[in-house]
Amino acid sequence: AQLLQSDGGLVQAGESLRLSCTRPLRFFSSHVMAWFRQAPRKEREFVALTRWSRNSPKYADSVKGRFTVSTESAKNTFYLQMDNLKPDDTAIYYCAIGSQYSTAQSDYFAWGQGTQVTVSS
Repeated sequence: AQLLQSDGGLVQAGESLRLSCTRPLRFFSSHVMAWFRQAPRKEREFVALTRWSRNSPKYADSVKGRFTVSTESAKNTFYLQMDNLKPDDTAIYYCAIGSQYSTAQSDYFAWGQGTQVTVSS
């Protein structure tokens, strides 16, 4: 993995969790930062993205209004704030960087190691 992700965790439905993603090298203004997830027995899917240079978020319909993607240049880190979590959000979450404002996994060239998020009902 070229990106370093924070740990996930086990939470109850309705609770919140924040994931972070960074790397030793600085991110560039041309980068697009994204989050994907893979639930058991399902394909990996897009969750959220934004540009490093300016706030321009895009979300999957399933998380819209509950998840927030953000960046913090001073820490060279981007985040996924997850509120009002649901059992269906249980998955391995991956951060990624690319150069296209795209929801396609193939447009991302560096990935985090993945972190497990489990939401109990």
